[in-house]
Amino acid sequence: MRIRTRIAAAVGLIAAASATGIAVAAIAAPASDDRSAPEPETLMALGSDYLPSVTASDWVTYADYVIVVDAVAEEAVPPAASELERGEGIIGRTVTLEVEDVLWSREGAPMAAPETWAYPAAGWAFDEGDPEDAVEMALQDFPRVEVGHRYVMAVRWEAAVCTEGDYLPAQWRGLGEGSQFPFDDGVIGNGESEGAVQDAAAFAADVDVHVDEGVEELLAGQGADALVSVLEDAKADTAAQSEVQAFAAETSCE
Repeated sequence: MRIRTRIAAAVGLIAAASATGIAVAAIAAPASDDRSAPEPETLMALGSDYLPSVTASDWVTYADYVIVVDAVAEEAVPPAASELERGEGIIGRTVTLEVEDVLWSREGAPMAAPETWAYPAAGWAFDEGDPEDAVEMALQDFPRVEVGHRYVMAVRWEAAVCTEGDYLPAQWRGLGEGSQFPFDDGVIGNGESEGAVQDAAAFAADVDVHVDEGVEELLAGQGADALVSVLEDAKADTAAQSEVQAFAAETSCE
């Protein structure tokens, strides 16, 4: 299993428009000042959710689709020239996702569900001047999304955003930390998360993970049918939907 010690690094910020639906504000702080501790294999980052993402109600309120994806390929995104010159920065990563199934869809979704997705995932961080010694990155409580693994994702289509001095292209996005989880072998909670492989049974038995009563926590160890049933029974917050739609209309480039 990978070591997931949290360390600090002046590597800048991951783009706030990440497809994960998490705006990353900082690299996680050190767990201790013990300089004799081994170097971490995965550096953990912290962030805040783009939209509520924990409950089934959150999903049916804000998502357009709930999909099952396979991560089939990945490609590194080189750091910027300024990062190389500074000797610290981030090597990005684009993961090719193939959509294997659509478990749920929102009536009136603005776009058909994707068949593939070039997903911008957490990559690697370096701060010693040599990108060859970069440390693997992941977001806390969130899949890193690694080739060979399967995931469930609640996603929404975002039109291009134009605000003063800023532009974001149209894209698929997640909702936040609770909207993506491992799904190896068709089992909720089974597979890669935070860059390490977790077992669904052990995850379900861990009382510490049930604090927010998220979709993954409540359904860990079950299959797609259980998730579909929960989503079909969930009630959307129509007032919240209207607020998000109004904001999107105000900031849209169209």
